[in-house]
Amino acid sequence: MNSLWSRALSWSPRASARGAGVLVMLALMLAPVHAQLSRPKPGIAAGTKVPALTEIGIDQHPDAKMPLDLEFNDERGGTVKLGDFFGPRPVVLALVYYNCPMLCTQVLSGLAGSLQGVTFTVGKEYEVVVVSFDPADTPSIAAERKQSFLRRYVSAADGGHVHFLTGRESSIAQLTKAVGFRYVWDQQTSQFAHPAAISVLTPDGRMSRYLYGVEFSPRDLKLALVEASNGRVGSIVEQAMLFCYHYDPETGRYGFVVMNIVRAAGALTVLVMVGLILMSLRRERRQASAVARTATTGTR
Repeated sequence: MNSLWSRALSWSPRASARGAGVLVMLALMLAPVHAQLSRPKPGIAAGTKVPALTEIGIDQHPDAKMPLDLEFNDERGGTVKLGDFFGPRPVVLALVYYNCPMLCTQVLSGLAGSLQGVTFTVGKEYEVVVVSFDPADTPSIAAERKQSFLRRYVSAADGGHVHFLTGRESSIAQLTKAVGFRYVWDQQTSQFAHPAAISVLTPDGRMSRYLYGVEFSPRDLKLALVEASNGRVGSIVEQAMLFCYHYDPETGRYGFVVMNIVRAAGALTVLVMVGLILMSLRRERRQASAVARTATTGTR
């Protein structure tokens, strides 16, 4: 205490000047730190939703009939109707836009990779239809994207059964509404905000299954095609797999169903037991008949 008091009494203007200089230096050194701390934090709070993302998504419309009379342009610039690609085979439909910088390219790349893993043949068991939801896209851009897609799809794909379409805004709006595909134009990024998914439709143009993401399991795509074709596509084994795998609309994937296996095993067990009982009864009847014949012969 005495030392502190003596220091206070020994105050001088020179010491005060030195202290003021030190404070000024500290203030200059801490100014950038203060500015950094007081600057608004970049990014968005975890609980805040990006406005564009609240407007996009997939509204599933199972068994909904697609407007097959809608007109589009193919990659050669010719006028076609959506119904031209339906009839004998199920259709894999992808909604993208050709100038998308990232997500649509990943969707098409994932679809090409999945088709490589499917043992079915395009043009024989299914058709591929890709439609741009950007009315500014042109047939020439569609042709470029188709060639890029076919290069990734290395298995001998018949380009005549892979279709890249463009169209007017009215046709695009009707198709995306029928599919349940919601997207918006984001002014801040000058891009479309949209979900990532493909869909599988029946040969008569009804919605069957949605597969979500940018990578699609070949098994899921194969099962979706078998299911959409109502058993007309795929072997007996592949059709039997639908008994073991169940489509989950929440995840857009096929999951293994344990209870179906349990039921099948139980049914098989019952059939085996019934067969054994019938064989046992038949054996007992034969034995009884033999004893009766022996007794009759001995009596005579």
